[in-house]
Amino acid sequence: MKKTFLKASVLGLLITGLISVQSLFAQSDPTGKKPVTSTYAITNATVFTVPGSPGTKATVLIKDGVITGVGSKISLPKEAKIISADSLYIYPGFIDGASQAGITKPEDPKRPENFVSSNPPDEIAGITPWRSADDQYSGSSSQVNDFRKAGFTIAQIVPEGGMIAGKASIVVLGDEKSTNILKNNTALAANFRGARGMYPATAVGVMAKFRDVYKNTELTQQRSVQFTSNTGVVRPELTPTYSAMADVVNGQVPVLFTAENDLEVRRAISLQKELGFKLILTGLEEYDAVLDLIKSSGAKVLIQLAIPNDKAIKAQKEDVDEATKAQYARVKEAYDQALAQAGKLEKAGIPFAFTTVGEKAGEILPALRKMVEAGLSENAALAALTSNPASILGISKIAGTIESGKIANMVLTTGPLFSEDAQIKHVIVDGLIYDYEIKEKKKGNGNGNGEVKAEGTWEYVSETPAGSSGGTITINKSGSSYNGTITYDNPGGSGSASSPLKDISLSGNNLSFSFDVAAGGMSLNVKVSGEIANGTLEGSMSIAEYGSFTLTATQSPTFTANK
Repeated sequence: MKKTFLKASVLGLLITGLISVQSLFAQSDPTGKKPVTSTYAITNATVFTVPGSPGTKATVLIKDGVITGVGSKISLPKEAKIISADSLYIYPGFIDGASQAGITKPEDPKRPENFVSSNPPDEIAGITPWRSADDQYSGSSSQVNDFRKAGFTIAQIVPEGGMIAGKASIVVLGDEKSTNILKNNTALAANFRGARGMYPATAVGVMAKFRDVYKNTELTQQRSVQFTSNTGVVRPELTPTYSAMADVVNGQVPVLFTAENDLEVRRAISLQKELGFKLILTGLEEYDAVLDLIKSSGAKVLIQLAIPNDKAIKAQKEDVDEATKAQYARVKEAYDQALAQAGKLEKAGIPFAFTTVGEKAGEILPALRKMVEAGLSENAALAALTSNPASILGISKIAGTIESGKIANMVLTTGPLFSEDAQIKHVIVDGLIYDYEIKEKKKGNGNGNGEVKAEGTWEYVSETPAGSSGGTITINKSGSSYNGTITYDNPGGSGSASSPLKDISLSGNNLSFSFDVAAGGMSLNVKVSGEIANGTLEGSMSIAEYGSFTLTATQSPTFTANK
């Protein structure tokens, strides 16, 4: 049955509250999904059962979402449905550590009338260890679909919040109608971001406050034992903070500390050595200088699956003076060093996994391939997506490899995973098969010489389950930089409104930019990214906390190359 969409701005829908109900945007995959509840066999595929093993032609037998057999000569039951995969490659489903896919930010608590900035209540100061990521997670979020499309089948989700945000959970990125919870209370999420305008407002203050909370939890536990074992003992003060911190102090739950640079890595390891908690370092971006320290600490490691922006390198010119050339060389050296860090972790013998925080789902495979080009082995890259995160998260018995008895989580590609033209065709999650469209490699912008240009006027339409909206995107180029504007249906009333474009970037065929919209007392940041081919831009419009929506734009008038 054909659906008819009402003309309505995505931004306007946000303001009027029509998309506040998350179920309105529970999107299934574009090509649909096929629920499998019986027995089926994927035959004659090239299967990589574990990282480091050679791919071999085999059949994978699955029953009710569990792998029941892997091999070239396994006996297939009569009821098995045969799925031929002669030209496909099968890998274990990817696992995302410290993810925020599907996570929404909680409302900021109201400050009490007697608020004192030097001694704020825990919740106002961002100290909420009792919170659970479960309460902020929506399996119907478009982010979940985007990362599943990129091959991720399991994620450790962390709550959004302050310096001690709360407890992480592990979920299957499967059917949104299921709870999908594999395990909750798997780690305590912490970072060095202090609260604005109050204590602790600095990294040093955060360290002092974390130490204070930890020590007070220890003291409260000791007093609780004394209180229950003796008479005449003053009753200890049991607070939600101390109660929630108890399993960290007792060594049952690790601290998932976000440490983006080498200084924060040193600070997190310093706290761990002093207090004795189990430590997982996450969100690492700059860590080359502390590899020996990381290895000696025994901390587990999650690095960002993101690569530096190469915009400054692509903008370099040839006809420049020696001083500029030297500056170019320093920029290129810093870029190359950043890309090579993952390979250095491997050489140092430090097992690591990836976190997708800070990366777009569509850029994950290109980022991985660039890391491999910079020195990371394909085996280590695959391990960081599969077996390593399973080990770090404590789920190796059920995930991370393709073996009998494990959850049927797999990624099926059209070629070897790290080859330039490989695309993900199917993702199997918990016994559900998600099918994805395979696109032919696009070249150029249809101007006859393979050159891609973003400048010009684009007419765009964005589609959501609630409606469609459109407007114009105008992009101008000045030297190596871009500027522009976008129009959209006015969320505050009739007519249209416009905003300047920010962070415009054209990398190959990929165009991305963002813009801000202020309406109804809210400030929204909208991100647009897509691929240009034949005068058409196909991509998505993403709005934090509300998901992403399909966007298609056509250059008007038809693009012609400058002669």
